[in-house]
Amino acid sequence: MNSSGFMLLAAQEHGLLHNVWIYIAIMALVTYLIRMLPLTLLRKEIKNRILKSFLYYVPYVTLSVMTFPAILHATQSIYSGAAGFFTALLLAYKKQSLPVVAVFSCLVVFLLELVI
Repeated sequence: MNSSGFMLLAAQEHGLLHNVWIYIAIMALVTYLIRMLPLTLLRKEIKNRILKSFLYYVPYVTLSVMTFPAILHATQSIYSGAAGFFTALLLAYKKQSLPVVAVFSCLVVFLLELVI
């Protein structure tokens, strides 16, 4: 018997497997509360300019934080990922269309992966 089989058998003997459902229920409750509390507690319009500005940028920051590491680590080399990212930044700054940015960024990554 391998070590994972032994651990599963030990967990069954101690009755720990049924606790997984308790953990899932707690996670579901926490997720529900995070989404429900702002709707119930903040019924009035938010008038604070700083808070409105902060809440406006939260989705963009969250998307950036999740996307940027994936850009660098999606390729075999972090350098080709960075080169594709900077190519996309440059083309977007020059107001190129999304298909042009995507194609040229992919092309840069592909060519660098052939060399590296």
